[in-house]
Amino acid sequence: MSSITFLGAAGTVTGSKHLLQAGGLRVLVDCGLFQGLKELRLRNWEPLPIVPSSIDAVVLTHAHLDHCGYLPRLVAAGFHGRVYCTPATRELCGLVLTDSAHLQEEDAKHANEHQYSKHRPALPLYTQIDAARALTQLQPVGYDRPVPLVDGGGDSAPTVEFINAGHLLGSAYARIRVGATTLVFGGDLGRFGRPVLPDPSPVAEADYLLVESTYGDRAHAPDDGGARLAQIVNETHARGGKIIIPAFAIGRVEELLYWLKQLEDARRIPVLPVYIDSPMAIGALHCYSSRLDELDPDIAPGATRRISAFATTRLTTISSGRQSAEVVASRDPAIVIAGSGMATGGRVLHHLAATLPQPKHTVLFVGYQAAGTRGRDLVDGRKEIRLLGRTVAVAARIEKIDSMSAHADANEIMRWLSGFVRPPRRTFLVHGEPAALNALSSRIAVERGWPVHIPAHGEQFDLEIST
Repeated sequence: MSSITFLGAAGTVTGSKHLLQAGGLRVLVDCGLFQGLKELRLRNWEPLPIVPSSIDAVVLTHAHLDHCGYLPRLVAAGFHGRVYCTPATRELCGLVLTDSAHLQEEDAKHANEHQYSKHRPALPLYTQIDAARALTQLQPVGYDRPVPLVDGGGDSAPTVEFINAGHLLGSAYARIRVGATTLVFGGDLGRFGRPVLPDPSPVAEADYLLVESTYGDRAHAPDDGGARLAQIVNETHARGGKIIIPAFAIGRVEELLYWLKQLEDARRIPVLPVYIDSPMAIGALHCYSSRLDELDPDIAPGATRRISAFATTRLTTISSGRQSAEVVASRDPAIVIAGSGMATGGRVLHHLAATLPQPKHTVLFVGYQAAGTRGRDLVDGRKEIRLLGRTVAVAARIEKIDSMSAHADANEIMRWLSGFVRPPRRTFLVHGEPAALNALSSRIAVERGWPVHIPAHGEQFDLEIST
């Protein structure tokens, strides 16, 4: 019996894991961490309903934590097969998984020192050793090159092929062929007509299709050429405040720097100190700068492989905790970009603690804020939040720019689906909250006439595989 089991990103935007059992193989497509609500994060500690050593291969669509962050846990539990991904995804995973393991260890250490965990001792979900082992199992594969998922299977072996998704450097849809049946695992779908990354590549057909639905119930604001960002920067500068931008270390930082550089060059904003306060973001920035040929051709016409493709006039990258503390303590106007993007952890917490109580400052969110995160609480208008062990009043201005999101909105998803020349037998909507999932399901049914299914967590769906 062939099937897909939805082990994550079903009814939520995190923890992407889809188990494909077909062609005599067990393949896990994406291996992400659950984030946000505690009830979701607790799933990271639960054993999978399948023995990890029985999984033949893992396929990663991209390097965001909610798609790759569970991999060290899987390896520690006994998975020993290959992990297929694009070369850029392998490089970025080196940053993401190492950083995640470090944070897991630090959280456990902090819990033990302050004795606030019910576990004695508190243990990390995984360690840096687990992350290092997982990275040795990554097998890079270039775009548009079908490769067998196991060695020695001959011409009839199931294959995987990566197609550029335009969501993140190295991001892809995974097209898996089993016999005469084609399955497309969409991962996260990128945007059309945005800077830095190329448009999502079209896909003509699939028998079974998985589509993300993060913004399935809304449209992003039209591109305004940076006008809203310029307004926020100018107004905050006039008040003598800082702009604190919680940003996903991989993906958002590059587009932020692109727009700040464009606005500076056009003299639409003052030249301010811009601090990148995230070692992982700095590593990612170097990765992007070394792979300009994989980015949008308009990002740096004629540019060589240099970080200057993204450099504002007064850009400073911060590596040490001491430097970070100095920027936190400084009262000078500045733009500070720091992780994490949903304000769930990282150095941005110290910047928020210092600026939230003062109305002259601005906190700007430029990515999706999942339920249960501090970022969501702030965007929803919470007047005080818990931060670094204390309650902090919120007096700073809270702003949000959705147009910088790396996720396709409902219109862009429908645009991408219009490239299919025939309807899939079944389209599964994943990676979305209930309102977005239901809205997109209705829209696909009405506008495309396709059979759509919204899977529940843990649901198994039987597949018809043609030989």
